[in-house]
Amino acid sequence: MLWYVLYLALGAFAGFFAGLLGIGGGSVMVPLLVMLFSAQQFPAQEVMHLALGTSMAAILFTSVSSVRAHHRHGAVQWTIVARMTPGILLGTVLGTELASRVPSFGLAVLFTVFIFYVAVQMSVGFKPKPSREMPGALGTAAVGFGIGAFSCLVAIGGGVLSVPFMAWCNVRMQTAIATSAAIGFPIALGGAAGYIWNGWGVAGLPAHSLGFVYLPALLALVAASVLTAPLGARLAHRLPVRLLRRVFAGVLLLLALKMLWGLLSP
Repeated sequence: MLWYVLYLALGAFAGFFAGLLGIGGGSVMVPLLVMLFSAQQFPAQEVMHLALGTSMAAILFTSVSSVRAHHRHGAVQWTIVARMTPGILLGTVLGTELASRVPSFGLAVLFTVFIFYVAVQMSVGFKPKPSREMPGALGTAAVGFGIGAFSCLVAIGGGVLSVPFMAWCNVRMQTAIATSAAIGFPIALGGAAGYIWNGWGVAGLPAHSLGFVYLPALLALVAASVLTAPLGARLAHRLPVRLLRRVFAGVLLLLALKMLWGLLSP
């Protein structure tokens, strides 16, 4: 029962930040799921894969809940979503295939380095050139491919890539967050399917696993996150841009430090 309570608490926490920051929740869920799965003594060689797959499946539901709240504010740029989605779906195929072949330790190192990079980038508070705009349809699809591939490799909803990219292209921060929430759905759809496929038939996975998706954790995460994601989304439209950037960077930096501590601990 304790594990379900912890999964519910994690889902509530991740859902709130998914709505607030448009990050899908994966960057929050993965390091904490690794800790919980390890404490439950799941196979060490598959812990990271299970955390990635379960997180990606949960993002399917948090993204829907989050984007509905953002859409009510008219903040989602659906043209950007439509242009990115074909590239994203192709990228998820590559990302999940690579993830299934990389050892858990290697994925953990990649995830930690990436989160550090994004946290530092967002905390610097760079100012893009006033003339910079989003690329055309082909360029946006290419960006989507890269976001889809890397997002599935480290099980994030894409927000830690798409939000900084759109901000770099002078998209308003609240609009970038809302649009990123919508982009998270095709990433999660392709990613979850890929993790289920690549984990199918792998020996030693815990009971009630669907490929690399651990269903008991998924159900608890979803039950809590769909309730808190709209709360975070509403708050995102009331906070100033500078504060949103700092919160975004601070959350990611703390998680990266926790992952690094786990990697370096004996």
